[in-house]
Amino acid sequence: MEKEITSIGSLIENLNQDIGDYDEDVWFRGEACFDWKLLPGIFRSSKKISEEILLTRFKQSASMLIDTSPKSDFDWMFLMQHYGVQTRLLDWSESALASLYFAISEEDHLLSDGTLWMLKPIELNKLANIEDENKYYIPSFDDVHLTNYGIQSLRNSRIQMNPIATIATRNNARIQAQQGVFTIHHLKDKPLEDYCDINQQIFKYKIPKESKLRLKKELELLSFNRFSLFPELSSIGLLLKDKMK
Repeated sequence: MEKEITSIGSLIENLNQDIGDYDEDVWFRGEACFDWKLLPGIFRSSKKISEEILLTRFKQSASMLIDTSPKSDFDWMFLMQHYGVQTRLLDWSESALASLYFAISEEDHLLSDGTLWMLKPIELNKLANIEDENKYYIPSFDDVHLTNYGIQSLRNSRIQMNPIATIATRNNARIQAQQGVFTIHHLKDKPLEDYCDINQQIFKYKIPKESKLRLKKELELLSFNRFSLFPELSSIGLLLKDKMK
């Protein structure tokens, strides 16, 4: 039976139970629909898309619009993900509240049960044989452990590798506000949760559709809203527009 999040209080209660004395990192991801799988965008598309071609087209059009050109394909992939291009990255957050907001705020899915996922990234990486003397170690995009996940490396790859958790430089206000982190898939379009043991590396909490409005109001009581995650002028405009309704 799934654990449910019906209020901020039940969120805290569930996290206390499942994190316990575990003192390493935990990450979160909110989904508006309970049945959605943890698949990166490039694997959710009905069309088979070449990530290499997407990268080439993005570079072609984006280069003149950015002040500092990304140094590596990973930096480009990170930029593509930020602007909505489908990649092998899956967005996570170090903030349970940020992820909860994403799970309950999609207007098109207010009548669907949502999900809050909790991931133990270091435990996920152990499944891919990534361990370090420092038990808090999580590789960055510059790390040698990411070499086999690069776009150029995939072209000649004959092996299948597990998804891994990775961190990137938070070089813009939005990803800093959202406390963004990532998992990256290799070649296989297999949902992340299928690599894991539920309640070991990953946890799934159901958000009943009846609780979404209550949770939104509770977040607002905590002054947690769209501007908290998207610190931009457009967010201020939308918040003021909502207040005038």
